[in-house]
Amino acid sequence: MLTTTNKLAMPPLITTSAGQERRVGVEIELSGLSISETADLVQETLFGADAAEVLHPGRYEIALRGDPAGDWEIELDFAYLKALGRRERNEDDLGAAVEGFAEDLLRLIAERIVPVEVISPPLPLSRLAEFNLIIERLRAAGASGTAGDPTYAFGMQLNPEMPATDVDSIRQYLQAFLCIEDWLRERAAVDLTRRLTFFADPFPKGYVRTAVAPSYSPNRAQLIDDYLAANPTRNRALDMLPLFAHLDEARVRERVQDERIKSRPTLHYRLPNSEVDRPGWDLSGPWQDWLVVERLAADPARLERLCATYSDYLNNPLGRLTGDWRQECQQWLSKNALL
Repeated sequence: MLTTTNKLAMPPLITTSAGQERRVGVEIELSGLSISETADLVQETLFGADAAEVLHPGRYEIALRGDPAGDWEIELDFAYLKALGRRERNEDDLGAAVEGFAEDLLRLIAERIVPVEVISPPLPLSRLAEFNLIIERLRAAGASGTAGDPTYAFGMQLNPEMPATDVDSIRQYLQAFLCIEDWLRERAAVDLTRRLTFFADPFPKGYVRTAVAPSYSPNRAQLIDDYLAANPTRNRALDMLPLFAHLDEARVRERVQDERIKSRPTLHYRLPNSEVDRPGWDLSGPWQDWLVVERLAADPARLERLCATYSDYLNNPLGRLTGDWRQECQQWLSKNALL
């Protein structure tokens, strides 16, 4: 297993309530390399030439087995084409041959605009910096990110495991994110392509007003119901549906029928840009911004003060017209030593 001296800062809470090291999954989208080229690069970076078992679930998916954290997945991020790729092809049958031709044509089109995605297993926090080595190797091999072409709407996702899944812990993470979402969006500098393709809608301000109110202290069922009533969609920068499905799958599935929701005890943080081709870019910047959420969630007293400040801003129509919460948030975070 590879090692790296490139360290990332750690959040205040590094273990779960069960005493295990917290884990983070990473997903990154790119173009410029084929699935097999990307898989070979990931395998060589992580395992050396022959250490991983290479699996082919379909023609557009490769899994690398051998990491104690779990399988690494490299795939074309197109669900329909992946489903076709899991079917056996029989070129001797005329109908199957026609279907195969249609699949090949679809693949040629998809490879122009659909990204290859590298999906890590849930990595222990102490191993998270290893992903930076993969980004470095992808860049050196010619991978392109969001800015590589006007049609590329590529992104990256972080899936931090919750330190605990009691209702107060979840509420605190959600409130911390809601308070600084505007600031995070400005920090992310959303690429024009992502804006045109409607990257993750902001949380509705009516819901935000309810959820950050100092008096908001729901039980778990109310927390989930309030979220689902205002956000029955995966289309949020902080998608809570995987976590809520882990806690109460029936409640979530009753409201949101989406097969892409994967039940797991993690937050799903979507970042708008994959800048894999930009020299020097890696997880460090996005992760440092995410740590502001972690620090707030781990400090209920400071979080309560920020919620009160943001609530006052949201409930003051004149202030919202003349003020800029992103700037006020930046000043507040700096003053409270959170940056």
